[in-house]
Amino acid sequence: MQPVIRHPPLWRTERELGPQLRSGTAGVTAWSLVAGWAVGAIVVAMPLDPAACGKAAEWFVSPKGSPSGTGTKQDPWDITSALEGRQPIRPGDTVWLASGIYRHPDRTIRSPGFVVRLQGTPEQPIHIRPVPGERVTIDGGLTVESPANYLWIWELEILVSENFTLPRRLEEPGSHPQSYGRPWGGLNIYAGQGCKYIHLVIHANAQGVSFWRGATDSELYGCIIYDNGWDAPDRGHGHAVYTQNELGVKTIADCIMTGGFGHTMHAYGSPRAFVHNYLIEGNVAYHAGRFLVGGEGPAKGIRVLRNFLYRVNMQIGYTAPENEDCEVRDNVVVEGTLNIIRFKHAVSENNFVLLPGSPRPMDRPSLVELRPSKYDPNRAHLVIYNWQKAATVDVDFRPWLNAEESFELKDPRDFFGPAVFTGKVAKGPTAIPVAGEFAAFVVKRLQKTGHK
Repeated sequence: MQPVIRHPPLWRTERELGPQLRSGTAGVTAWSLVAGWAVGAIVVAMPLDPAACGKAAEWFVSPKGSPSGTGTKQDPWDITSALEGRQPIRPGDTVWLASGIYRHPDRTIRSPGFVVRLQGTPEQPIHIRPVPGERVTIDGGLTVESPANYLWIWELEILVSENFTLPRRLEEPGSHPQSYGRPWGGLNIYAGQGCKYIHLVIHANAQGVSFWRGATDSELYGCIIYDNGWDAPDRGHGHAVYTQNELGVKTIADCIMTGGFGHTMHAYGSPRAFVHNYLIEGNVAYHAGRFLVGGEGPAKGIRVLRNFLYRVNMQIGYTAPENEDCEVRDNVVVEGTLNIIRFKHAVSENNFVLLPGSPRPMDRPSLVELRPSKYDPNRAHLVIYNWQKAATVDVDFRPWLNAEESFELKDPRDFFGPAVFTGKVAKGPTAIPVAGEFAAFVVKRLQKTGHK
């Protein structure tokens, strides 16, 4: 960015800009004309405030950055001061995180990890994302707190590294063990209106996503959430997604959830909590715990549409004496059950359920669903139910991909590892290797066209 005058204030004094002057990051001139008056002084040409001229800015953060940096690629900020709102990040700006591991120093179970308090607007959300093509790992958790609003957080990996070396079983029962001996981690969302959490990879935490009542009209989209929680004598603890909602609509869509020790979906609360107004659509859950939407108080405004489960039970409603309304349509549940419990008004249509041990529909072709991302034109999720257990299954990637375009398939449990298959789209379906009855992949277009 070319140095220009910041207005207002027209000029910053040498005292105010001492750190920049001493570091050589501020331009200095001896004379300038302000509002038609000649001013003889040391004055500093500062970058124009992007919000004042309607232009969004791009800022940079690095594991080696400093709170006294200027937020440029050459002089980046640290992650703590940037996310907490101590830097001049405005609505509409993008905060780029350089590759590397951002390890939070507090390694106790009560640590919130890195805290986000940035405020965008409906028309100008703030974007937080990795530099394109780079892997950014948040080690120790990420917590969104008030006054955060209108944030789009993209493509980060969130984990707790101790879970790769410490046991995942504790001999202490309960949901808050004193012997846990590591950070809670995960994505903890306590506040924020109109926020979006897009294509995150969340694994090896006490809980994947905690999506609480204070977050309104927000969306969890396209995230990969696996192997969270811990085992204990009473039961498995920690869920892929634990959520409550009262006002506005929470959307949980096109996520992939597998493994772990608790539930995949745990939209649940006590009689004093709320499970209201959810759109839960296009998610994939396999080889994992129950997919539950319902609590001890009455649930209402529940829409569960076109989700894909394998060896996972779906349950809509829990122990509340009576729930209000739900819409459960077009879900696929194989090697599991689907139960809708005590709703005054329930719509259940076109759900395909194969109970454990049921005969397979061998007279039908494989069930294949390709779900392109609505936020990234180069990404999709692919789900395959391979009834015949054939070595390959035909998948038609068109019209999302054009003929001769190249793509790769990634294992959701090893998203940053090598592709499990690389191919080129033919004029017809492409044969995709599948091991067993079920498979889920992330598909990435190799001919890039840019993000939406």
